[in-house]
Amino acid sequence: MPMAQTSTQEHYGRIKRILLLILVLNWLVAAAKIIYGIISRCNSMTADGFHSLSDGASNIIGIIGIHFACQPTDKDHPYGHKKYETFFSLGIAMLLFLISAGLIHESLGRIRNPVTPQIDAKSFVIMIVTMIINYLVMRYERSQGKLLKSDILSSDSMHTKADIFTSFSVIIAMAVIKLGYPILDPVATIFIAIFIARSGYGIVKESSVILCDTAVISDEKKIEDIVLQVKGVRTCHKIRTRGRPDDIYVDLHVQVNPDMHVDNAHKISYCIEEAIKKGIPEVTDVVVHIEPKEKESA
Repeated sequence: MPMAQTSTQEHYGRIKRILLLILVLNWLVAAAKIIYGIISRCNSMTADGFHSLSDGASNIIGIIGIHFACQPTDKDHPYGHKKYETFFSLGIAMLLFLISAGLIHESLGRIRNPVTPQIDAKSFVIMIVTMIINYLVMRYERSQGKLLKSDILSSDSMHTKADIFTSFSVIIAMAVIKLGYPILDPVATIFIAIFIARSGYGIVKESSVILCDTAVISDEKKIEDIVLQVKGVRTCHKIRTRGRPDDIYVDLHVQVNPDMHVDNAHKISYCIEEAIKKGIPEVTDVVVHIEPKEKESA
C-alpha cells in the first residue's frame, strides 16, 4: 500500500475510533434519560433521551461517511473520496433540523395539553451528570475535529453542543415545574429548538463552502511568493484553489522565457509543485500551466 494511502487510512481510522467511543457514551446517556424519564413520567426528560439517541445516529452517519472518505482514488474518483466526509456531515445537519421541528411540534402540543411530571432529586442528578458527560464529549470531539481537520467530528460536536443546551433547558423546565409554572417548559424548549436549527444551518453553510469549490486560500500572494522564488519563473497569475482545508487543489499560470526549452519548462513545473506542497503542507495537488512571457520591446 502506498505511503500516502497508509497515512490516509490511519487518519480516518483515528476519526472512526473517536466516533465509536462517543457513540457508546451517547447511548449510555440516552438510556439513563429515557429509562428514568419513563419511570418518573417526565416527558421532557424522555424526549431529551431520544434527542441523545439522535446523537448516536449522527455518530453512525459519521462512521459511514468516514468509510467512504478513506477509499483510495480510482477511475471514477481521480481526486479521491474525501468530500464524502463533508457530504455526510450534511446528514447530521438534517438530523438537527428534524430534531428542532420535532421539539417545536411537541412543545406546541404540551402548551395545548399541559403535563405535570413527577420531579424529584434523582431527576436533577441524572440530568446534571449526563449534561457534564455531554460537555466533556463536546470539548473532546471539537478539539479532535480541529486537530484532525475533520468535518464529521466538528459537525458532530455542534450536534452534541445542541444536546447540552437542550438538557439545560430540561433542567430549567423541571425547576420551573417544581415552582408551579409548567407552562414555561414548552416555551423554553421552543427557544432551544431554534438554537438547534441554527447549529444545523451553520453545518450546511460550512459544508457548502467545500462542496461548491469556494477558494480555500484567500491570500493568493502567499502562493505567488513561493512560486516566484523558483528559478526561471518570470511571473505568476490566475491562481485558483479549491477542496477541503486538509486536501487543497491548486492550479495556476506561470510565465517563463519564451526561448526556454520544453524540458526546462517541465522541470520548473515540478519545482513549483514541490515548493508549494512544502510551503503549504495541506496542498495535495498542483497543476501548473506554463506560458511564454513576451519579450519587452527596446
